[in-house]
Amino acid sequence: MNGQPLLDVRGLATDYTVKRAGRAIQVHAVDDVSFTLERGEVLGIVGESGCGKTTLGRSIVRLARPHRGQVLFNGKDTFAAGTDALQDLRLKVRMVFQDPFASLDPRRSIGDSVAEAGDIHGLFSGAADRTRQVAKALVEVGLDPAFALRYPHELSGGQRQRIGIARAILPAPDIVIADEPVSALDVSVQAQVLNLLADLREAMGLAMIFISHDLGVVGQISDRVAVMYMGRIIETGATREILTQPVHPYTRALIAAMPKPDPTIRIKPGLEIGEPPSQFDRPPGCHYAPRCPLASAICAAQRPVLRETVPGRLVACHNV
Repeated sequence: MNGQPLLDVRGLATDYTVKRAGRAIQVHAVDDVSFTLERGEVLGIVGESGCGKTTLGRSIVRLARPHRGQVLFNGKDTFAAGTDALQDLRLKVRMVFQDPFASLDPRRSIGDSVAEAGDIHGLFSGAADRTRQVAKALVEVGLDPAFALRYPHELSGGQRQRIGIARAILPAPDIVIADEPVSALDVSVQAQVLNLLADLREAMGLAMIFISHDLGVVGQISDRVAVMYMGRIIETGATREILTQPVHPYTRALIAAMPKPDPTIRIKPGLEIGEPPSQFDRPPGCHYAPRCPLASAICAAQRPVLRETVPGRLVACHNV
């Protein structure tokens, strides 16, 4: 082992151009994001809706086109390399999408959907091997192999998400990027899918990027957490430490706003999250400054960079 991470994201930036009031405006959906992912590790990416979590996941596998940065997979720059490297990345880094119905072709059988990557990359030695591998993937996600003959409209939401997971794991990937995989499901089904992902991680040695707006869900499955705000990572650290000893004011606000089982527990004064600024008119310096109880003059003028406050904890804040 040479000690290099399985995935190394460096300075990743993805912009969108949006027409507004007759003008073309650039939106920095992902803004200079860097992180690493080790083999077998689960990294949770958490933040409010619109913070860039999904675009980050899609940018890694080039479903969204980054404008700057590098994504190194097994030490190889997948952006600088040719088409073969990108194809290898998409085979070894698989996505599970938020909406299991929208991500499945209603005209294709479940078996054909699960086998899609294998068909494209020539992973099957023949029809019998294809049937065997599809059946194995279905069993691994807790479904009967007979589901291969059914169609998406015949399945429940939880079953469809299991199909999405089966489709992701059939090529035996190294990494699964799970983009809000339980947010569209009932609470009881959420727990089943989370347990399934945890079991597959253990059985297959998978690394995972788990994207969610729900810190409670992220806390159940992640080893480390990266908190995003308006396209940037503003705090990273071990999951337990983030949840029990948050440092960045925004992370503290997210945790304070989590639902409490005791209705008498109230959010501490000064930690209310409020409304985020517009993506079309971002404040200079620290984007969180207009909402931050710790904001000072430097926050409005200078962008904070991620720095290590204690071993293993990176925080982008001038005042902590």
